[in-house]
Amino acid sequence: MEIKDLQKIMQDNGVVGAGGAGFPSYAKLTDKADTILMNCAECEPLLKLHRQLLEKHAYEIMKTFHMVMETVGASQAIIGIKKSYVQTIKALQQNIEEFPGLKLHLLDEVYPMGDEVVLIYEATGRVCRPGGLPIEQGVIVFNVETIYNVYQAMESQKPVTEKYVSVVAEVEHPVTVKVPLGCTLDEVVAQAGNITTKDPVYFVGGPMMGRIGSGADPVTKTTNAVLVLPRDHQIVMKKQRTSAIDLKRAASICCQCNTCTDLCPRHNLGHPIDPARFMRAASAGDFRDVNPYIDSAFCSSCGVCEMYACPQSLAPRTLLADMKGGLRKAGIRPPQGVQPVPVKESREYRKVPEERLMARLGLTQYDKDAPMDETLVDIPKVKILLSQHIGAPAQAIVKVGDQVTRGQMIASPAQGLSVGIHATISGKVTEVTDRWIVVAKN
Repeated sequence: MEIKDLQKIMQDNGVVGAGGAGFPSYAKLTDKADTILMNCAECEPLLKLHRQLLEKHAYEIMKTFHMVMETVGASQAIIGIKKSYVQTIKALQQNIEEFPGLKLHLLDEVYPMGDEVVLIYEATGRVCRPGGLPIEQGVIVFNVETIYNVYQAMESQKPVTEKYVSVVAEVEHPVTVKVPLGCTLDEVVAQAGNITTKDPVYFVGGPMMGRIGSGADPVTKTTNAVLVLPRDHQIVMKKQRTSAIDLKRAASICCQCNTCTDLCPRHNLGHPIDPARFMRAASAGDFRDVNPYIDSAFCSSCGVCEMYACPQSLAPRTLLADMKGGLRKAGIRPPQGVQPVPVKESREYRKVPEERLMARLGLTQYDKDAPMDETLVDIPKVKILLSQHIGAPAQAIVKVGDQVTRGQMIASPAQGLSVGIHATISGKVTEVTDRWIVVAKN
């Protein structure tokens, strides 16, 4: 298959990164790659869907991954998987000999192993340039669900209309469910039985990099998990703090211990991100040296500094994110051509064990099985966002009153970086805006 043919299949069928920022997957394909890498590291604590999906569909996913490798002309395809995922590894090993060039790389149970910059270094020994793309190191990274979506597009001409979502924490029956895109978080959480806390908060995504969501929020192509937490849980309370107060707290109680920088995963890979230096400058209002502020552009927002490292419970990640946002609004772009310094010799001793991280976050009690149920949940109405990916929103090609069938394209890719959007249930179009399309069953 030619690269351009696979790109068209991916774009037309709406395949994007099934997590993170949702980068359109077709745009990653290039003959400049010598390595393709599958991310099965479940970056965030409590998330299980990628290992579950890979175990259940190991052959189909490996077959598709190998096909992508051959299409781009890469010499190797590596599945990065944590060594603790024993059952998934067994499922992969049963058929891996059928696919020359495909191999497993077993990873330690540390956070944030799913960060693609960290994963690339662990699996290949290559260090990505600060602010650079993996392809500069000859690597393309996909996650498990993305490759499974490519498989369905190739084998069944099935576009992306569904999402696997784990529902965990304060629920009666933790579970990973398959739901139509555009259903509400309330409808997803209902699949896990009764909520077991009086005043629940939905934390969307993982506990480290997620956000507080509303029950009416629609599921998108990047929704991986919903953690149902008590309103007074430390993760929720930290997310609700204000940056103005966080800055004053930093000015008054930061003890200059440097632990936030010592444990920063990107810093330890030689990137010029130094949370401690930034906190000293920002809390003192010191602008004599602007580099600590400019270098905030290289923060990955993994949250190690804020959620794990700081003994004073300060908020370096949040303040760095505010600075990054402010720089973007001011039109200040990250420095170009910055090269990493050598990887820190101490890096191996400064990794964050996931078991200890969960204990620090107060999540150990929620680390339970969340078995995967592949029965598609029946939903009467969906609100399908036209922008579920980085790039230009898809453009609606239906109008109110149209009858649509599940899998039908209802918004075509826009000019530039964009993908198609499809009906996730069959029914009648009841609303069309420049942001979403609502479909209701007849």
